[in-house]
Amino acid sequence: MVVLEVPSSAAGTRRVSVAVAATGLSSFALLYAPQPVLPQLAAAYRLDPGTASLAIGVATASLAVAVLPLAWFAGAVGRRRVIVWSVVLSAVIGLLLPLAPSFPVLLGMRAVQGVAIAGFAGVAAAYLADTLGTARLAGAVGAMIAGNSVGGMLGRLGAGFAAEPLGWHGALASVAAVALACALFTAATLPRDPRTSTSRPVSTGDTRTAPHAGAATRAAGGARADARTRADHGGLGRVGLVVPVMVGALGMGAFVALYNAAGFRLAAPPLSLAPAAASLVFLSYAMGTASSAAAGRLTARLGRTPALVTALAVTTAGSVLTVSASLPVVVAGFAVLTAGFFAAHAIANAWVTADAPPPARGRAAGLYTLCYYLGSGAGGTAGAVVYGHAGWTWLIVMTSAWLLLAALIVLVATRRPALPTPATEDGSAKAQETHRTTSG
Repeated sequence: MVVLEVPSSAAGTRRVSVAVAATGLSSFALLYAPQPVLPQLAAAYRLDPGTASLAIGVATASLAVAVLPLAWFAGAVGRRRVIVWSVVLSAVIGLLLPLAPSFPVLLGMRAVQGVAIAGFAGVAAAYLADTLGTARLAGAVGAMIAGNSVGGMLGRLGAGFAAEPLGWHGALASVAAVALACALFTAATLPRDPRTSTSRPVSTGDTRTAPHAGAATRAAGGARADARTRADHGGLGRVGLVVPVMVGALGMGAFVALYNAAGFRLAAPPLSLAPAAASLVFLSYAMGTASSAAAGRLTARLGRTPALVTALAVTTAGSVLTVSASLPVVVAGFAVLTAGFFAAHAIANAWVTADAPPPARGRAAGLYTLCYYLGSGAGGTAGAVVYGHAGWTWLIVMTSAWLLLAALIVLVATRRPALPTPATEDGSAKAQETHRTTSG
């Protein structure tokens, strides 16, 4: 029998959550720091908005490609080790990024940085599930995503404010220095992976004198338990990973598309804002921090499907508000869409990890992150291209269609009839369904 040593106290849970939140702050500050300086990059290298947005798209695409291999690798060498190396290496690359002599070299370094960040993005949710257990998972994932949103906000704000006095080189270096401090904090405070110990099998000899027989018995028992888990996981059997994965891909594609084009839109007439003033729109991430942390309570109150559809509807409504020519309305629209998106992301992310059988958590989290950042890379670049050729209104039409499609997928997929459950396992299935609904 495998026994996980997990923090049993609220203080232990807070320690894990704070350490992972610091890692998210560092990783996402680095990942999106170039976003507010995309107009400066475009001017410096004589690029159109779509090409300049590759500074974001290349990093997120390489992150997506690396997620599954790193999730598998983390299962072999330890998730904590991968998380720590990820956050330190990505910060070091961030410090070197301003030294890139050309835009192609900068893109190459961003690709490597995206691979490094994948070590956190693809592993963190599974690490939390292993360390804290599923009962406390929703709150911990909410704290992690809150850290991600704070990192995204501070990275964008810091780069935006530093761009005028220091140029885009100094702006990126400043963000990387803060990220390195967070990385060192993570390395010092993140708890070790839960260790495993084995107890004596019930119906066989002592594993110390019959190790091969004991291993075979545990393997057979594990296979039977895994088969039962797959059979009992009604959420996976009926809906699978399609719903949260599609929500992650479509939602993130829409979200990054809007923010990639935001700097260009705010700097252009009729708003005509300076880079520092335009970067204030990223204060909207504070709404995302609050909504992601509250996503678990929203799920417990409404149920997972209504909560997710509501969050997607709020995101769509906020994006439509940004069509206005009034700056206060535009700012309000970004705040609303950011709150809605991060709530949807938190619910979908926890959905994947909570529904996956324990042996498959790493792969499930990796699959979600893969599609999430493929959506970011493809959607963000496509959005910048649409904005450059057709303007902001058509960008809103495209991203709203993506968000509404995600909501439709949720509604259609979760209304499919449930698979019949054997009578002998009916109570277990109901208990699992109740846990999934309340844990988000």
